[in-house]
Amino acid sequence: MDKKRGRPRNNEAEAAILAASYELLLETGFEAVTVDKIAERAKVSKATIYKWWPNKAAVVMDGYLSAATARLPVPDTGSVREDIEIHATNLAVFLRSREGMVITGLIGEGQSDAGLAEAYRTRFFAPRRQEARELLERGVMRGELKPDLDISCSIDLLYGPIFYRLLITGDVLDEAYIKTITAAAFEGIRQ
Repeated sequence: MDKKRGRPRNNEAEAAILAASYELLLETGFEAVTVDKIAERAKVSKATIYKWWPNKAAVVMDGYLSAATARLPVPDTGSVREDIEIHATNLAVFLRSREGMVITGLIGEGQSDAGLAEAYRTRFFAPRRQEARELLERGVMRGELKPDLDISCSIDLLYGPIFYRLLITGDVLDEAYIKTITAAAFEGIRQ
């Protein structure tokens, strides 16, 4: 039987590492963050960090997500359209915030750092897609949406325009826009 080597994670040390990585990310940007700086600020050894995370990108993403996830609750109003509108609006508001703008920087850095791209895809975007998937699946189960709905395509249809404006056009990304894209998308996907 395989046993894990070393001591289990210390919640206090882990919290200090996550906080330090998040603070450094906001202060200096991803490129300037190093495991040495995280270790120094968290008052732990580099070995402790590498014991729990495979690389800088993973610890920085976990630090970022531990701070960001609380700001993105998953609604359940009883209406799939309202839930998606709230979920997408919360995401847009977050992405426009100081903390949210970090993700655009990470996306940029990820174009030349495969480890970082994998980290933000699996740790930030995959959970957001899963939340949207669950919202749409609830809508299908309640008969609000087509029974044969292509869930993945619908997620792209609903959330893709947010990232297009955020990363490409720089056009206004506000609640009115979210309502417009939600209304347009629901014309095609509702029951």
